[in-house]
Amino acid sequence: MKVPSRSFFPLALVIALGFIAVPGAARAANEPIPAAARDRGAGIPTSMFGTFVNQHQLLVFPFFEHVSDHNHEYNPALLGFGPNVDYRGKYHSSSGQLFIAYGVTDRLAVEFEMSRIRASLEKDVADNTATPPRIEESGLGDVGGQVRMRLADETAGRPEVFGFVEITAPSQKHKLLIGNPDWDFRPGIGMIRGFSWGTMTFRTTFEYNREVSALSEPAHLDIGETSVEYLRRLSPGLRLNVGLEGGEGGAPDEWELRSGLQARITNGVLLRLDNSVGLSSKAPDWTPAVGLMFSLPRH
Repeated sequence: MKVPSRSFFPLALVIALGFIAVPGAARAANEPIPAAARDRGAGIPTSMFGTFVNQHQLLVFPFFEHVSDHNHEYNPALLGFGPNVDYRGKYHSSSGQLFIAYGVTDRLAVEFEMSRIRASLEKDVADNTATPPRIEESGLGDVGGQVRMRLADETAGRPEVFGFVEITAPSQKHKLLIGNPDWDFRPGIGMIRGFSWGTMTFRTTFEYNREVSALSEPAHLDIGETSVEYLRRLSPGLRLNVGLEGGEGGAPDEWELRSGLQARITNGVLLRLDNSVGLSSKAPDWTPAVGLMFSLPRH
């Protein structure tokens, strides 16, 4: 049974405002907060759920991800095959991805990410446009990076505040499923607060959507991908993260429940098992991922 998608956006905001506005839930107002970093350490939050990078630390994370969606929304006009009508097809993709993060200082970090992907789309049986019955493409996927900044430290009376800018470069301009014809810039902001029962993070981005120009609609600024995340260190070598994420593309209707386990194999190697399940009809049904994260020691 599909959950009504629009109910999740206000829910995410309520949860976020709740944990930010409770100044004494985990400690007194004038008490030091050594427990605040129990789950995350002293690092800067990266775009990977539950992952933080310290000053002069290098993280290298190769991983495999699969996406399966039986009712993927597509528009023949955006693909160049027909009128401006939304249809639902079957989408699958498998990708090998590489994520790299480096802590420049204790307040500044940079990221880089790229992928090689194979994707396919089977069109809706109700789609009588010129869209091919099946589109299959492979090659270089998105290539991008981020600059991430700690703007304010967490104190007994307020959460940590961080900002970031995500940049995606043009790639595969002539591909239909895996192409990205334009430069994309997405600024964002987030807050983190540590409690005795775990660490909560709220983050959101802003998107300047230009691809709708193919439909003769004006470009516009939207609130983009938004998430509320929970992180808990279960033991010195095991951490659990759970998150509610959605809103990519400007519409708050693609919500997913994300979960993951991080198991430390050695001091410099971490096994990550991640999984996402769609909570709304426009979200992918299932997105599992697995990989090993390597950490080079700080100087």
